[in-house]
Amino acid sequence: MEPPRALLELILDTVPQPVWVVDHAGAIVFANPAAVAVLGYDDLAELRGRPSHQTVHHHHPDGSEFPAAECPMLRPRVTGETLHRDEDWLFRRDGSKFPVAWRSAPLDLPDGRGAVLAFVDTTERRAAERALRERDSAEIRAARSRASGRRIFESTTAARRRLARDLHDGAQQQLVSLLLELRVARAELDTDPARARQLLDEAVEHTLTALTELRELASGVHPAILASRGLLPAVQVLAARAALPVVVTGAVEVEPTEGVAACSYFFVAEALTNAVKHSHASQATVTITAHARHLTVEVRDDGVGGAAPGASGSGLAGLADRVNALDGHFTLTSPPGGPTTLRAEFSL
Repeated sequence: MEPPRALLELILDTVPQPVWVVDHAGAIVFANPAAVAVLGYDDLAELRGRPSHQTVHHHHPDGSEFPAAECPMLRPRVTGETLHRDEDWLFRRDGSKFPVAWRSAPLDLPDGRGAVLAFVDTTERRAAERALRERDSAEIRAARSRASGRRIFESTTAARRRLARDLHDGAQQQLVSLLLELRVARAELDTDPARARQLLDEAVEHTLTALTELRELASGVHPAILASRGLLPAVQVLAARAALPVVVTGAVEVEPTEGVAACSYFFVAEALTNAVKHSHASQATVTITAHARHLTVEVRDDGVGGAAPGASGSGLAGLADRVNALDGHFTLTSPPGGPTTLRAEFSL
């Protein structure tokens, strides 16, 4: 024996899940208080008789309109199947939309087959999932940042060791020799002036050699041409010394900061080195654009491709670390067979 209609309506009135019923034409014939409230109406009378699709489901989530004939919520009244979706949108009385998960089932009514629809507002669930994703993303970024910082520290420590060794073996030795020659020359001034002049001439040569070596060391830390001429001319000079033909294009309307300029310069230098050593390229192009407080540096070669940040000896992980350390964005595209494209983007 079926329960009385009044009992069914009483049950539906008390359940918290929004439910409504449409007839064979797709018009709303019933909506429980939960559905009326969630959809922004004051009373069932404001909904009864209205076309369901045009009232609550008339647009896709992207804002494009679609006809009732394509509405999946109404399909069960035609096909007799039960449908559900976990990701969809409904529209309130004021036109605002909200995310829902819904289920629609066929329902035999006195004047033909309709459908009963129930839905759940998933706004809070989506917010919780988004917060969880953001937390996970933040943890991943933090872990990557720690790993990147560790690699940068290790790389910087190794660079300091190399610099100290180069200073000790090169310029420092020249300066020590210079000091000894000056001391001997001072002692020889009264007793052997000719010998003293010879020692002073040698001291001048050692001074020039030491200055040259210091300039070369300094150029490895921060090329002087960056400060004197800017990023694009510095890269053009770098490209002219490369071991393969390099075409440099672009325009720099806004000069980057010293740190970003140095990072970009060495980004190009390392990319060109990789193009020769690992990609076996025959030519490369460098494109640099800086405008509207945004800098893009791109290096492309016609080599064999297949480069990856973890590839042994490629230096790509270090490049990515340096770019990320300045809040830049590093991308690498290198399908097997090439071409290989490295891109660094910075906010100025």
